[in-house]
Amino acid sequence: MSDASHSTDIAIIGAGPVGLFAVFEAGMLGLKTHVIDALDMVGGQCSALYPEKPIFDIPAHPQIAGQDLIDQLAKQAAPFEPTYHLGQQVTKLEKRDDGRFTLETSVGTTIDAGAVVIAAGCGAFGPNKPPMEGLEDYEGSGGVQYYVKRRADFAGKKVVIAGGGDSAVDWALSLHDIAEKVMVVHRRPKFRAAPDSSAKLQALAEAGKIEMVIPYQLKSLKGDNGKLSHVVVATLKGEELALEADHLLPFFGLAMELGPIADWGLNLDRNHIGVTQATMATSVPGIFAIGDIATYDHKLKLILSGFAEGASAIHAARSYLFPDKEFHFEYSTTTGVPAE
Repeated sequence: MSDASHSTDIAIIGAGPVGLFAVFEAGMLGLKTHVIDALDMVGGQCSALYPEKPIFDIPAHPQIAGQDLIDQLAKQAAPFEPTYHLGQQVTKLEKRDDGRFTLETSVGTTIDAGAVVIAAGCGAFGPNKPPMEGLEDYEGSGGVQYYVKRRADFAGKKVVIAGGGDSAVDWALSLHDIAEKVMVVHRRPKFRAAPDSSAKLQALAEAGKIEMVIPYQLKSLKGDNGKLSHVVVATLKGEELALEADHLLPFFGLAMELGPIADWGLNLDRNHIGVTQATMATSVPGIFAIGDIATYDHKLKLILSGFAEGASAIHAARSYLFPDKEFHFEYSTTTGVPAE
């Protein structure tokens, strides 16, 4: 247990891509940061859920893998020497009479901060698991997985992917050329994925490179001693198929829980934090929220949007910290960055 006490300009809760870029923005304004994350690594969902998944909507990167994006963001933030508190969750956040904040974590770390930026993504997240008996028997062996961390693990394997959203379609597209066979199970022909991705999936199915198992839903699993052999699917009429498989990847979204954040007196809207878009300020002065956890009218849940929100929040936090200090904004092309 740690009883370490720290003081900083800004405490950033969440070390995902948006939180990391906020570190850079703070550094450019001469502000020190401490970053807290429940995971034992930086990167948030990018690193935990899809490190090898290509991302296509990052400016200047036609395609970049999730982990590669995190590595570059961490490198961009490094010159400003942020302090990371990983593998711990902020369990207590209090605003003091002097306008500063005291944060306490699950391992006993105490941080005194002038402002707080919440970049906690979707909060504490976990997969929505299909209601199948004995599912946990195949999780430990890797027969059932909810995230893909290494494409290579599926080389030459028979893979059943269940779901109709972006994750299911994207991973079907990504794995079809490395797996022996990819089967996509969905209850109806229409997918909820991006139109371009859905069109590519259909084209691969017509070319015989992906098998579409429609309209079916997951029913049960077969195997011995935790080793998966078949995924049984069924129609609403009760017609069944036993699909020979080495892996089942069910993609039914994430269950989102705010955890302790829900007790911090913020303006909450369906497990999101309501903010003023111009400054990303919450209902508590000095606390800002950015990224997926923040909500406002016409919000776009894009990493790109989160980067812009991070810049706005940090500039607003600087004004909160130094309300009487005049600030002359300068572009990075003028100021440069510190040499590591």
